[in-house]
Amino acid sequence: METRRLGEQGLEVSAVGLGCMGMSEFYGSPSGERGIEVIHRALDLGVDFLDTADMYGPFTNERLVGEAIRDRRDRVVLATKFGNVRSEDGGYLGVDGRPSYVREACHASLQRLGVDHVDLYYQHRVDPDVPVEETVGAMATLKEEGKVRHLGLSEAAPATIRRAHAEHPITALQTEYSLWSRFPEGEILDTVRELGIGYVAYSPLGRGFLTGRFERFEDLPENDWRRQSPRFRGENFAKNLELVERVEEIAGEKDVTPAQLALAWVLEQGEDIVPIPGTTSVRHLEENVRSVEVELSGEDLRRIDEAAPKGAAAGDRYPDMSSVNG
Repeated sequence: METRRLGEQGLEVSAVGLGCMGMSEFYGSPSGERGIEVIHRALDLGVDFLDTADMYGPFTNERLVGEAIRDRRDRVVLATKFGNVRSEDGGYLGVDGRPSYVREACHASLQRLGVDHVDLYYQHRVDPDVPVEETVGAMATLKEEGKVRHLGLSEAAPATIRRAHAEHPITALQTEYSLWSRFPEGEILDTVRELGIGYVAYSPLGRGFLTGRFERFEDLPENDWRRQSPRFRGENFAKNLELVERVEEIAGEKDVTPAQLALAWVLEQGEDIVPIPGTTSVRHLEENVRSVEVELSGEDLRRIDEAAPKGAAAGDRYPDMSSVNG
């Protein structure tokens, strides 16, 4: 497995990471046992960058990851997040960036994960009611105490990124990026590159849509969060399916899967970008890992750009975009 350097603070991770969210929630019925199997296989394949968050489950995903890495901690670059607050019964309570909450959330995450530090600690969503400098200042204190090694932001706007980075160097920004979410191209990517911040691309397979596995809305399980997503509904689904069909055609010509083509495209966008596709299948994990072997020529990239240009996807990324720091 190739490695990549995230930002200028010395963090090196596998070129493809593993998003662990779907092992506990959101995408159909989760299986903890299957999730642990996937994590162990990922580590065996050289995928060392694991991504979780306290809100996933809620709380259960960190426990799952902690169990999976209990005897493998030295092989893992561990990332988790705070800020999206949920109750034990799953209710959403809002965003909290208060310094006192930052400390409380970090201590709880360390306990659930069963570790004494996390390698990368993100503010999951920006709290509009708390200056980002105060939140990052609290995160920096945790770093001074050895509880976290690197600081990150998720779904933060360029102006917010600049303010946060001025308070304490930010190692990575995690924001959605894929062939159907190309909005970071331009100001967001320009900003992190100017500041020497790495980019972690979540949902690099378009929440599974870019794999070609969904041909009808009904293919989604009844308890799947994606049924609420504007991009999976009505006319948007049909339009986005056309985009996927164009990607499938190019993938077929190259004798790779649509998922491998989509991930190879993200990897091709810069050595400072690391995608973190999620899966609960060892077979799909192995397929995703092989994307690092896919070579895209200039002509391939031109055709992909024509097939899935910026802004091509129909529908918003979330049913409610208010929590995204615009």
